[in-house]
Amino acid sequence: MKCNPANPQEGGKIDIWEETYPVRFGAIDKSDRLTLDTVFNYFQEAAISHAENLGVGREAMAQTGQGWVLSRLTVLINRRPKYCETITVRSWPRGGEKLFAMRNFDIRDKDNIPVVAAKSAWIIVDIEKRRPLRPQFIMDQLPQNDGIDTIPSEANAVAGLPERGNLTKAAEQKALYTDIDFNGHVNNVSYIKWIEDTLDPLLLENADKIRMDINYLSEVLLGEDIELLSAKIEDTDCDHAFAFEGRRKENGQAAFRAELRLSSCC
Repeated sequence: MKCNPANPQEGGKIDIWEETYPVRFGAIDKSDRLTLDTVFNYFQEAAISHAENLGVGREAMAQTGQGWVLSRLTVLINRRPKYCETITVRSWPRGGEKLFAMRNFDIRDKDNIPVVAAKSAWIIVDIEKRRPLRPQFIMDQLPQNDGIDTIPSEANAVAGLPERGNLTKAAEQKALYTDIDFNGHVNNVSYIKWIEDTLDPLLLENADKIRMDINYLSEVLLGEDIELLSAKIEDTDCDHAFAFEGRRKENGQAAFRAELRLSSCC
């Protein structure tokens, strides 16, 4: 079914949300291909639109004092679509696991071949107390989409990432106006941009396959200073692998942990 992000509830509730559009100029880097942060942005927008369609969007949840917060996300890019290539971004709920509400994503090319796969874990929070709530009541009202998975279980998607002891400072970032979203904290996509900007651009431009795992640990507010730490990871399955951690400069508290793996086919 054709989905309309301008009117998500048009046509009734949809089990799997789909949007088809071309890769635009602002979504690519010097390699003429889709960037990692754009993939995260595509998935964020699809999740928001689908939640609205299913009656659990921002306003509906706020009426009960609740809100959605992204906790973990694994993205596997097997091929990076090029400028002007037509793609279809899909998203769907996939049940719950303990405190997490799961949601899957993929991106398909014009031949309906999946080129990007992702799995995410969300928590439902009490907006006032900023504390997690059990998601089961909400999840029972949503499509379960049994058996429709994008990442096999052996890939260990949305796992808790370990704290690493060999990290060194790579950069420092202040949370600025353009980082902050409606919820009043740094948006999940901004963290990906921060990470990308610590790396040699050629590594990202030359990467054909990318895997990003990220755990969002605590919200970062406007004006907070974050130290970005990184270290190389020994990984025989890819050309380059890095661990990252963002810590508050004031007290050293971890705001996020991430692991990035890059591979070139050449």
